[in-house]
Amino acid sequence: MKSIGIKKLYYSISEVSKITDLEQYVLRYWESEFEQLKPQKNRAGNRVYTNRDIQLIIHIRKLLREERYTIEGAKQVLVDYKTDETGEQTVLPFGDGMDSAKPVLQQPVVKITDSKLKEDLQEVRSLLEDVLHKLN
Repeated sequence: MKSIGIKKLYYSISEVSKITDLEQYVLRYWESEFEQLKPQKNRAGNRVYTNRDIQLIIHIRKLLREERYTIEGAKQVLVDYKTDETGEQTVLPFGDGMDSAKPVLQQPVVKITDSKLKEDLQEVRSLLEDVLHKLN
């Protein structure tokens, strides 16, 4: 994220566009796609973004552009996304107590009850971890 020097309470869409390196139309589109992204509007009807909104936009950009999620996939990841009042993001851990700082690939999304399917998925996970390790 680009540093703008002064930390403000509210930012215009043009400021957020510069901070996040995203076009304004992209921000407006994401607002229609992601229910978590709902910036307030001032009396003139202009969008005003908070630090929390900006952190969410940066997280969405990372999911879509760097991690190559589809919009639907990013929506599923954002179910567990929360930000506090300061705009700092936290990703809530899943019910099994796994560390939330681990990559998304290492966190189970659903509980697998079929033992054969579970073994197959663990094998695929192991192979993917090996590939990831070799790429790093």
